[in-house]
This record gives sequence, C-alpha cells and structure tokens, in this order.
Amino acid sequence: MTTMTETSVREFKMPDVGEGLTEAEILKWYVQPGDTVTDGQVVCEVETAKAAVELPIPYDGVVRELHFPEGTTVDVGTAIIAVDLAGGAAPAAEEAPAAQPEAAQEQPKPEGSGRQPVLVGYGVAQTSTKRRPRKGADVPHQEPSTPAQALQSELNGHGPAPAVTSDRPLAKPPVRKLAKDLGVDLATVTPTGPDGIITREDVHAAAAPSAPAAEPVPQAVPAAAPVAAPAPMAAATYDTARETRIPVKGVRKATAAAMVGSAFTAPHVTEFVTVDVTRTMKLVEELKQDKEFAGLRVNPLLLISKALLVAIKRNPEVNASWDEANQEIVQKHYVNLGIAAATPRGLIVPNIKDAHARTLPQLAQALGELVSTARDGKTTPAAMQGGTVTITNVGVFGVDTGTPILNPGESAILAVGAIKLQPWVHKGKVKPRQVTTLALSFDHRLVDGELGSKVLADVAAILEQPKRLITWA
Repeated sequence: MTTMTETSVREFKMPDVGEGLTEAEILKWYVQPGDTVTDGQVVCEVETAKAAVELPIPYDGVVRELHFPEGTTVDVGTAIIAVDLAGGAAPAAEEAPAAQPEAAQEQPKPEGSGRQPVLVGYGVAQTSTKRRPRKGADVPHQEPSTPAQALQSELNGHGPAPAVTSDRPLAKPPVRKLAKDLGVDLATVTPTGPDGIITREDVHAAAAPSAPAAEPVPQAVPAAAPVAAPAPMAAATYDTARETRIPVKGVRKATAAAMVGSAFTAPHVTEFVTVDVTRTMKLVEELKQDKEFAGLRVNPLLLISKALLVAIKRNPEVNASWDEANQEIVQKHYVNLGIAAATPRGLIVPNIKDAHARTLPQLAQALGELVSTARDGKTTPAAMQGGTVTITNVGVFGVDTGTPILNPGESAILAVGAIKLQPWVHKGKVKPRQVTTLALSFDHRLVDGELGSKVLADVAAILEQPKRLITWA
C-alpha cells in the first residue's frame, strides 16, 4: 500500500522561468491540500528576480502537500508541491506510522528527499541524488548529525529542520546568513519573533554564550576573556522600535547584484551635454494631433528613443557587448532598446525587441505597452532578456540628470533629465527655451571617448533639430 502511494505521488519542482534564474519567492498559493487539480491549472504565483509569474501544474490529481508557505524563497529545482495522481490523499496518513506516530512527520520527506542541500547559485548538489530513495525516517534523522549538511539546509532555508522535531526553524534568509556567519545552529535558538520566527537578536543572543567558551584557550587571562567577549555582541543589537529591517529579495536583490556586478566589472565613463529641445517639444505637440498616432501615447521619450536609435545607426560600433570568456567584442546588428521602469516591486528594465526596425508609430505603441505592462507587474522575464542599450528617464522625478550604471551585458545607457524652461542664447538673443541635460554612460572597454562623444552629440543634435530624424535616418 505504501509503495503504490509513493509511486502515484508526483513532486512538482520550481522551474527555471527566466533563463538561468536560480530562485523564486512563492507569493501566493491558489490551491490547498485536498484540492483537485487538472493539467495546466495555475497553482501558485511566484516572483522571480524580475517578474511575477503564475505556475501551472503539468498533471491531474489531488494536492497532497504544499512544501513551502507563502513568502518563502525557493531554489529552482526544489519540489514545492506534491500531487497524488491516484486522486487520494488519505494514504499520506498511512505512511507516517512507518517513521513516527504523527502524520506531520511526512512533511520533511518531500523537501529533504531530493533537494535539501541546493544552494543559491550552485545548482543541485550531488548529495540530493543520494537522498532521493525513500528508506523510512532514518535519513531525516541522520542529517542533523552532520554539521555541514545541517548548515547547508539552514542557509538554503528549504531543507528539514536539524532538530528532532518535524518543524523547520522559521527564519528569514538574512537571519539564516547571520546564523551561518556566527556558527549558530538555528535548531538550538529560541525564537522570540511573531509566529515563532527567529530574529537577528535571537541569533546574537544564542551566539553570545558561545564566545566565553572559546576564549579560555589563551590561558594567560582565563577570567577576563568571558567578560570581554559579550561586549562586541552588545554593539550588534538593533533598535527595533525605531528601525525597520526589510529582507533583500526578489527584484531588489536582483537589481543590487546586477548593479554591483556591472559597476565593478565594466569601467564606466559618463559624459554630459545640455541641449535646447524646444523644437522637439513642439514636434511632440504636433504628433499628438496626427491621425497616425491616434490612440497612442506621444511624449518626449518617444522622440528621445528615436534619436538614440538614429545615433546608433550612425555609430554602430557602440552597439556591442564584451565576451570575457572568449575575449571577444560582440557587435550587435540589432537594437533591443531597454527602458528603465520604476515599479512597486522595484526597478526593472524591459526592452523593445528590434526597436531599430520600427516606425515611429510602432515605437510609440511598443513604448506604451512596455510601460503599462511594467506598472501592472506583468512584465515577463523574456521581456527583460537580450537588451543592448537602455534609456533611463530620471527627469520625471524633477532632477537634472544622473550618472547611470550600465545594465549588465550592455554597452551604453542614456539618462534624460528634466525638461525645464531656462534662459538660452537663441539666434543671438537670450530667450526662454526648453532645455534638458543628457548623460551617456558607456563601457570604456568597448567604447572609446571619441565614439561615446559622437553618439551623445548626435542624440543632442537630433533633439535640437528634430528634422534630422529624416535627413540622418
């Protein structure tokens, strides 16, 4: 009876929904144990490094177990839900007595039997293959005896608890990382947070007694060591009444990693130019009345995007990427134009595929769809892959300009400042004109100062005289 039940249960694993993403956070479960599911039915919504994605189940059956609660970050390849293809969830209670009298003992098996030691960014550990065969409850109880395995389980946050109890210690990823750094076993920590969650203070409190135990090694000062050791721990306390700690995950985590990687990999150079865009602003108003743009959103960003595309056409060498592994410069004969968008989940950079081949109305339509999709949180991971150059419009926040950091894998990013009415010398007289400042950051491995200056100058020239969109295109 047990064998038949185990073979009829399928474990649905967290898929790679974003071309190489290593983890995703479970935002919401749409099913509960005992619910009947059908092939293709959406069972949960997850947030990857860049987008929220709904996951369909690939088979029919009855939900037997949800391995992780909402809000948990899970590695790709880790089982997240168990479905009984035979359509019965009752046998789950029959398997538990083989290990323990409690039915809850069954819970750690799906987690620890195949994916427990998966670490973020390292793929599936080889030890996971060894744990897949089910041989009763011995495996979950043996794992805590090995400190390395217990530490991996706790760092990842997915494996079974190293304690004898069937419940996994509840702690957020930053707290698990802190426990790892301090050498604290979370199973030994007494939680004080809401719903039994282990906090940073709990970890520090658990680490404090261990310091005096290690200090008696230098026998010269046996009495002073225990007194001095707690002092650094007191400095690490936090004012929870006046501080709020937010876990770094999802879009914020991906953005931070991308920006650090880009800033310390590609040597950035940023150049600036201030330009009179009065004629461009007049053209924007004229295009709004054009029937070809009926129903489309026409704004300065549309013409700035077109100006950058024309500048790239005139200076194609700027549209490239650096292949470190092969020591090659990859010239791109297409432009996937990225548009930095601020969303409730954080900064994302979806891109318009083959923007260079689009007419102005087509570009306006693509920009409108890109912005609305990003604001609704429906941008797909595929829409953020393969960008070549990016525009970030910091002017919408009222600032003059900035020094933007390159999107990883791209050669250049153009920052557009606020368009303001300013005194400007026009035809020999000082007149109020609409002026903005542009900033172009580029990868100095790929783009020399001359090339970067030409690109920025061309963009500025087009915005000053938008008729160049015709003569230069």
